[in-house]
Amino acid sequence: MYKLKTHKSIKKRFKITSTGKLMMHKASRSHLLEKKTSKRKQKLRKTVIVNSKDRQNFKYSLLYIN
Repeated sequence: MYKLKTHKSIKKRFKITSTGKLMMHKASRSHLLEKKTSKRKQKLRKTVIVNSKDRQNFKYSLLYIN
């Protein structure tokens, strides 16, 4: 059987913690920032842990990343 490849776009957007959880940046931070409040933009700066249900979708895309 051939070696499965890692999905490169997912590799660039997500980081795996030492416990195996996925970290990601929040969306909606690239444009149209004038109408967003500073409090809202401040919350968008933070990284968040991906939900366990969504993590199952990335299982085979991130095979060889530690």
